[in-house]
Amino acid sequence: MPIPISIYTTFCRHFCSSLPKRPIFTSVPWKYKNQAIKLAQQALTDYLHSTRSLPYTYADQISKNSLVSLSNLVSNIHFTSPTFATSLQKYLRYHPINELEFFYESIGIDYDEVSGFLSNDKFFISEEGSAINVSCVLCDFGFPWNKLGMLYKEEKRVFSMSEEDVKSRLCGLKGFRFSTTSVIGISLAFPFVLRGELSGEIGALFDDLKRVFVDFDLESCVEGNVDAWYEVCRKIRVFYDLGCEKGKVGELMGKSKRIFVDYPVEVLVQKAEFFCKFGVRKEDVGLLLLKKPGILDFQLEGQVISVKGLLKHFGLSAEELKSVAQNYGHVFGRNKMANLPHVMRAMELHEWFFNKIKDGNHQLLASYVMSDPDEDLDEKYRDGLERIQRTRTPMHTMNKLEFLHAIGFGENALTIKVLTDLHGTSSELQERVDCLLRYGIVFSKLCSMIRRMPKILSQKPEILQQKLNYLCEDMKSSLQYLDIFPSFLCFNLENRIKPRHRFHMWLTERGFCKQEYSISSIVATSDKSFVARLHVIHPDAPKLWVDFSHSKAH
Repeated sequence: MPIPISIYTTFCRHFCSSLPKRPIFTSVPWKYKNQAIKLAQQALTDYLHSTRSLPYTYADQISKNSLVSLSNLVSNIHFTSPTFATSLQKYLRYHPINELEFFYESIGIDYDEVSGFLSNDKFFISEEGSAINVSCVLCDFGFPWNKLGMLYKEEKRVFSMSEEDVKSRLCGLKGFRFSTTSVIGISLAFPFVLRGELSGEIGALFDDLKRVFVDFDLESCVEGNVDAWYEVCRKIRVFYDLGCEKGKVGELMGKSKRIFVDYPVEVLVQKAEFFCKFGVRKEDVGLLLLKKPGILDFQLEGQVISVKGLLKHFGLSAEELKSVAQNYGHVFGRNKMANLPHVMRAMELHEWFFNKIKDGNHQLLASYVMSDPDEDLDEKYRDGLERIQRTRTPMHTMNKLEFLHAIGFGENALTIKVLTDLHGTSSELQERVDCLLRYGIVFSKLCSMIRRMPKILSQKPEILQQKLNYLCEDMKSSLQYLDIFPSFLCFNLENRIKPRHRFHMWLTERGFCKQEYSISSIVATSDKSFVARLHVIHPDAPKLWVDFSHSKAH
């Protein structure tokens, strides 16, 4: 199972800030900047209202919430304080602007993403009549103008609906016995409620929300404004994004309602992301956090662990520890608590560990501390760190070491040995690991392969992909063969693997080769030994191999 994409990253795509992330009005002297912004906003408002016939309220919303686009417009005008307002009005009168750029930025779409929503043949807001009309209806209902982009990005079809249909839908949502303010907060967090049938998924969602807000009285803990409702609904959405089924978890959410009051959404997301790294079902992670909300108080980032000590703390016997250490020595030693999920996956203990926590032993995680400051210190590892500090590029090497720890390798001599044969930046190494995991190689087996043959990570993902494809499709083998022959991935595909394999197939098809050879014996044998074995197969085989190689080369 690949390392999951950051839930936090995915979450932020839905709920990004509408504040500009780049410098604005850089063409204006600093002391005049505030004055220039106000004058530019007023000029744009007048243009949209007087020239483009947009109601003043909405023209004002667009001008006040499109600072980057406005800054780009102002950069076309030479700034002088006495004439700036007149020059800008004149510019707008005689130079067409892409009004949709201002509109999309104003509703909260990040300026860097705006170009993806623009059309080559549309420039005026009037050409997107349905979108602006729906935006006006939503704004009149109470939706913050600069948050409409959330709806637009997730449910663009809402902005193609008629004004009457939008109004009817909003009234229908209020029919679930929620106030105008709560309907807005719910809609911003769950844009899909603005379209489709009110039964099915939408009905199931509102069943949960009524259970949480009304039956368990979470409503009394929410301030009566849109931002407060939206914030609580964002937290509820985290659990649906994890796979919890709508209509089935309302009571569980209600019983754990303090989650939605006491903790910022970022804490929920970060804890969910931590436990998802165990490679278990996301739904199980969501249910764990709902059933064991105390986990949200655990500090899981800065703490250092002894792998052996933690396993003992969670009940692994001496015999079991000995067996695990023999098979996964590269994982033992110290590591960071933040790397714990991959530490467990590297030893194939992730499901056992997660089930321990899920079955009521979660307090063991909070109560764990290293028994001794010197526990599990590896002197050879420490010596390796000192050598790294004396190299010309210590930061580059330390980043690679952090990468190894992040995928489960402990602070031990084996890790230092692996480090010397790793080539590439930490981000490149991670891309290669992700490629191998996506193809289906088991996490623990991949770590063992890296321990035995670190150079497999010295290749680009596309090269690794080609070799895996050839192994599984052309050589009719399975990924399990890499457990015993990981160096397969280190040999050149075009100059070594393909020619030798195809020649053996050619000999076999013609009845020259009576014995079946393993992939490793075909690929890994030296050139001299390979030719000598061909002579044993058939006296003419070495000459045929030379002819075969030349024909393939040309």
